[in-house]
Amino acid sequence: MKASEIKFMSDPELQTKLAELKQELFNLRFQLAVNQLDNPTRIKAVKKDIARIKTVQRERQLTAEN
Repeated sequence: MKASEIKFMSDPELQTKLAELKQELFNLRFQLAVNQLDNPTRIKAVKKDIARIKTVQRERQLTAEN
């Protein structure tokens, strides 16, 4: 997911996407622990997507305060 796509999402959409990504990260870590993970690079991609969403949320929070 690109940062430009995330910036055009609404706040509720960001919340639901963040929850989905956190659940996916949990599942990927679980698969890694039991040696059933097919694509280990997916963990890194999901972490980056979570960080992008949190960054956009924080930017919006700061602009709303000012």
